[in-house]
Amino acid sequence: MSLARNRQSPPPEQLWKSWDRKARKQGLHATVYSADGSQYKGDWQKDKRHGKGVYVWKSTGDFYEGDFANGTRTGFGTLTVKDANGKFQRQYAGGWKNDKKHGYGNLFFSDNEHYEGEFYADKRNGWGRMFYADGSTYEGQWLNDKRHGTGMLRLPNDNRYEGEWRDNKKHGQGKFFYVTRGQLMEGLWVDDICKASEMKDFGRDQAIIPTPYPIPDLSLANPDEVLTEAKESFTETDG
Repeated sequence: MSLARNRQSPPPEQLWKSWDRKARKQGLHATVYSADGSQYKGDWQKDKRHGKGVYVWKSTGDFYEGDFANGTRTGFGTLTVKDANGKFQRQYAGGWKNDKKHGYGNLFFSDNEHYEGEFYADKRNGWGRMFYADGSTYEGQWLNDKRHGTGMLRLPNDNRYEGEWRDNKKHGQGKFFYVTRGQLMEGLWVDDICKASEMKDFGRDQAIIPTPYPIPDLSLANPDEVLTEAKESFTETDG
């Protein structure tokens, strides 16, 4: 018997495997619809959204335009949402990782209130600057969407606080500059309240509304020691 007659050809591929292979999305595709009616147009790799693309949510009309990796928003992209009046507003532009805000970006809360800075796991984390609707600004450290660490809050009248924060409140050593009246209060804050401080004149001659009289010199024998003891007592209570 010849070798040619003994040689067996491989079994034919099952049809479902062939169909599945042909159905897999690879490269640039036109609009592809999800089961819920949402749609995506852009690059694919191994049947996942990967590269540049636009995703539109059917339920809200919101859409994301930017980078994808392994089926998630990863890289740089812009999220645009529809408000109650049906008007589209850019909500976020910046870095993403696994469908969450990550890295540096700009988050818009309204037309006159936004944040620019660092994000981690979808929240403001790290360094950032917040512009509030009332005209005040905060620049400094953030932790889980709260002012936390070291930062400066400048009020609309240019008075400002520079110092430590915890859970969105002034907490720790800090300075409050009363620019409007030319005074400086320096001391210890606990839960947004100054517990122990020293008040000084600061730029009183250039102040908009200066105090009638300068602050007199302290008459305590050891003012620094008194302030230190007061700060330590409040720190122990807080600790």
